[in-house]
Amino acid sequence: MTTHKPLVFSGVQPTGNLHLGNYLGAIRNFVRLQQSYSCLYCVVDMHAITVWQEPAALRSATREVASAFIAAGVDPKAHIIFNQSQVPQHAELAWIFNCVARIGWLNRMTQFKDKAGSNREKASVGLYAYPNLMAADILAYRATHVPIGEDQTQHLELARDIAQKFNTDYSAPDFFPQPEALLQPEGARIMSLKDGSKKMSKSDPSDLSRINLNDDADMIAKKIRKARTDPEPLPATAEGLKERPEARNLVGIYAALSDTRAEDVLREFAGAEFSRFKGQLTDLCVEKLGPIGAEMKRLTADPAYVETVLADGAARARAIAQPILADVYDVVGFIRGPA
Repeated sequence: MTTHKPLVFSGVQPTGNLHLGNYLGAIRNFVRLQQSYSCLYCVVDMHAITVWQEPAALRSATREVASAFIAAGVDPKAHIIFNQSQVPQHAELAWIFNCVARIGWLNRMTQFKDKAGSNREKASVGLYAYPNLMAADILAYRATHVPIGEDQTQHLELARDIAQKFNTDYSAPDFFPQPEALLQPEGARIMSLKDGSKKMSKSDPSDLSRINLNDDADMIAKKIRKARTDPEPLPATAEGLKERPEARNLVGIYAALSDTRAEDVLREFAGAEFSRFKGQLTDLCVEKLGPIGAEMKRLTADPAYVETVLADGAARARAIAQPILADVYDVVGFIRGPA
């Protein structure tokens, strides 16, 4: 991996059922960032176990995410693909950050409140403290940039706060950088095919609510055909989609997959019935996602290769993180034996 470019770190949880929202919201952008940055793309299996995971399913989902990175076009030789648990520096730095971050900071994390819900007292300590591990993920490599969605800005702000407090507490003003956000492009938020007010989610009980990356052409066609719409034809302007969440979602998907704006899509399809538009959307989805799904299936059938990619990536990630953690230990005051 080249080192003269700014360094990007990003991670995806291995919880199975990767879908169109994951691709448009993150993975496709990972591919594009390769041109301008040195990239570390992590399957964050340690984050995954903040809630219970069946071990065999976790291993399978970890390989699936790595396969999706490769199938979408991430180059595992030029950049680094690895799983978090193979690089112990993440956990080591997270403990130090547990001692740097303040309880009040974590109490303000809205995602913990959302995920724990009314069962806060039964949530794992890991679920509460995982923003500190997220900060360690980034800062273990002194990453300069992090691609995020708007719902993750609070976590990046916490990482910046932790970096600044560490630097201040230990009188090391330039030790950790202040990582910058690379906000996802507008329109990357993909909603459920059954309810335009909810994000497309792997946890939705209905498989018809999402297009999975490994769906074949027939399944994609079925899901788009059954996607919820309304009886009105497509409007000529984006203003006409304001109170039509399902129509807005399908137009947004078409725009994202075709690298255009919603306004351009509406200009082409103004007045069209959804039956015609859905046919065109199906063709576009199959064209863009079909090769990725086929390559994912090929890679899934070769788990040894995927695990080799992960092991090689982890070794290269450790080579970056180890000297940084050694410096952290020296700054903190830990006594370390010979390497």
